[in-house]
Amino acid sequence: MWRPEQRIKWSTRPGQWPTQEQAKTSLLFSSLTSGALEVTSRVWVPAMVPWRASLEGYVTNENIEWYRRFAESAPGAIVVEATGIRDVSSGKLLRINDDKFIDGLSKIAQAIHEASGGKTRALIQLIDFLAIKRRPSTDAFLSRFLQITQRHKDMLNLPSATEMQVRSALAKMSSSELESVLDARELESLNMGHRERVTDVHLPHIKNLPEQLPELFKTAAVRAQEAGFDGVELHYAHAYTMASFLSALNTREDGWGSSLKGRIRLPLDVYRAVREAVGSQFVVGCRLLTEEAISGGSTLEDTKFFATELGRAGVDFLSFSRGGKFEDAQQPKVLQAAYPYTGRSGYECMPQYISDELGPFGRNVQPTREIRNTLRLADLKTPVVVAGGVYDFATAEALLKSGAADIVGLARQSLADPDWSAKVRTGRGAEVRLCRYTNYCEALDARHEAVTCELWDRVNLMQDGVAKTPDGRRRLLPERDERME
Repeated sequence: MWRPEQRIKWSTRPGQWPTQEQAKTSLLFSSLTSGALEVTSRVWVPAMVPWRASLEGYVTNENIEWYRRFAESAPGAIVVEATGIRDVSSGKLLRINDDKFIDGLSKIAQAIHEASGGKTRALIQLIDFLAIKRRPSTDAFLSRFLQITQRHKDMLNLPSATEMQVRSALAKMSSSELESVLDARELESLNMGHRERVTDVHLPHIKNLPEQLPELFKTAAVRAQEAGFDGVELHYAHAYTMASFLSALNTREDGWGSSLKGRIRLPLDVYRAVREAVGSQFVVGCRLLTEEAISGGSTLEDTKFFATELGRAGVDFLSFSRGGKFEDAQQPKVLQAAYPYTGRSGYECMPQYISDELGPFGRNVQPTREIRNTLRLADLKTPVVVAGGVYDFATAEALLKSGAADIVGLARQSLADPDWSAKVRTGRGAEVRLCRYTNYCEALDARHEAVTCELWDRVNLMQDGVAKTPDGRRRLLPERDERME
């Protein structure tokens, strides 16, 4: 896991919590209406994957209770976890690629609406991702996975050798010797695990993504609408397909990459296909990166252009994160897959309390502010969601008043205390359980284990009726506050 050289220990300093009357008259707890988006407050719970779905992608009771618990506090909106739009196995991640998933997903939407008394908008994040394989052992890679070509034979000075003879010769080589024979992608597949890219246009299924993805996102959005959600968030961020089309590393020369216009072309096509299918009253927003935070990646100036184009197209909101890419991920252990939050870009996405001089709080605020200013200068009123290390009322209110954003996202803080919104709204902010930003939750996510928070997952663990992880060591939900509204 990448860490900054500086080892500065930061701690939360929440400042003055509002009285109930002050909260009532604040911007944070005021409503917002823009296009199809109507929220009763500016408190936003971003998408977080809790790893509670079935292995086939179906909704489980644990999923339903998870979202019910967040909704009891009645935030303005909850974005349900990244949900796959294709028939691709992805562990305990929700899917929406078939009508058979609608019934289960409808129970999540219903739970959010019921638990919040209709005050919380239920959105669902739609995601597409390309194949990534576990890092193989050297023996397995050389004996099974490496595709032997004439180039390998020539490099080994064995022009007429059989495939098995080539594999045998490679197996006898040292790591440094292999580096002189294998090309860059082959070495990456050996050392990191094979990973598809949107630039692999020699593969028909990659080349045809621009023709396929608008339809896949469209049908997924229609299913979300049928399931009773209020809208969708198109996942154009981090290490996944749509973000890869936006990336400056997208060098496709077929009209779907290279230039800014080429890189935004598919994201716009996907949005328009979705909008046409679901109509103007259904919320359609996008999750973007302010910056990729990798060498040669997209910059803030790129994102200003993308945000403006999406705003002109009519998106109902733009929510911003940063980093979280595969390109600088650390090497995984053998038989494990690369995790896009282990490099510097991953740290920019989820910094922890031991940090550099910038600290873990609000690293994405200034880039988001600049993007919002660019939108307003273009006479676009698209609501902007800022997120990243926000945990207290004073900061959230200041961000809104200063024009950094229109809505404030609290992910890790909402995980630490799902009752945050209700406590602050009723003048009980001092009772909020503040996130420590140790990234305990991220470590669980990296292992695809049920995500919990160290602040509550062992509290009254042996109490009757407590739902627990399969090993019985952690509770799946925090205790309920009996004084909730």
